[in-house]
Amino acid sequence: MIMSYWIINLVTALLSFVIAGVSGIWLVPFLHRIKFGQPIKTEDGPKWHAKKQGTPTMGGFMFIISTIIASIAGYWIYRTRAGLDVTAVATHHAFYRMLACLLFSVFFGVIGFIDDYTKVARKNNDGLTPWQKIILQLICGGGFLLALYKFGDSSTKIDLGFWQSPSLGIFYYILMFAVIIYLTNAVNLTDGVDGLCGSVTFAAMLIFTVCCAILEQLELSCFTMALAGGCLGFLLWNFNPAKCFMGDTGSMFLGAAVTATGLVLHKHLLLLLVALVYIIEALSVVIQVLYFKYTKKKYGEGRRIFKMTPIHHHFEMSGFSEYKIVITFTVTGIIFGILGIITLLTFK
Repeated sequence: MIMSYWIINLVTALLSFVIAGVSGIWLVPFLHRIKFGQPIKTEDGPKWHAKKQGTPTMGGFMFIISTIIASIAGYWIYRTRAGLDVTAVATHHAFYRMLACLLFSVFFGVIGFIDDYTKVARKNNDGLTPWQKIILQLICGGGFLLALYKFGDSSTKIDLGFWQSPSLGIFYYILMFAVIIYLTNAVNLTDGVDGLCGSVTFAAMLIFTVCCAILEQLELSCFTMALAGGCLGFLLWNFNPAKCFMGDTGSMFLGAAVTATGLVLHKHLLLLLVALVYIIEALSVVIQVLYFKYTKKKYGEGRRIFKMTPIHHHFEMSGFSEYKIVITFTVTGIIFGILGIITLLTFK
């Protein structure tokens, strides 16, 4: 059964990889034709990013479509191969938790699409306002948490492996809303260098797949491997120099997928470690803004800790090539992901 599990996962990933990679052959020229190019503001990144002006955006549709198709196909193969009793409550709930992850990610992708479309229509980087995004994200987050509760996850304990909190009741859900908002937007911020967000998320989904096997969340691995394959297929078009950007359509989908997977597994330390690269990216922005405001109030002029944020731009301004940044951040994500697997095995 273990061998069958990994074979099914590999087939799922391969299917998603092919769909995502091949779809770019049609999608990239189409985005060029309808002039859905990315507006670039040099204040949001190094000045040399201006040469990327007009690169097609919304390429995230490649892995969104491939993930939907491959997740469903992978689950169908798994269910058929395993001879599951689909009327059993456990099987029923496991499938719907996977479906909740998929739909949650799709809804966030829709939010990203609205943002992207607004930017393209206005020919600038001003899409949805921050509050518009947050309100839409809270609505989607509420629906997702309700689905998890309905389909078997009623625990309100924080699981850090070596320590479990007492039941937090309603405060648990308030905290999870904060996690959803922070982490989904942290993944969005990571999409600032060609190939970075896709590569880091590819590694994260492979780590999550191993964790699904350990926790016997086999249905969920259909989703994680479908997304891993989709990211890899997209990277054929997104490695430097990028022929296409994922846009907020893609990065919001990825942010929701990472967050949803961690919350479904209900291993909060694992989510913290697997998502640490994203967390640091967003934290660098928070630190920079707070320090700038503090020094401006105290000294009359704002000072910076980093050359530019998110922190991948700091490394870029320090002379790191985009390739080196992608490799460094992805390897860092893998190292912490492996640490997450170790803690999971230790405190399972």
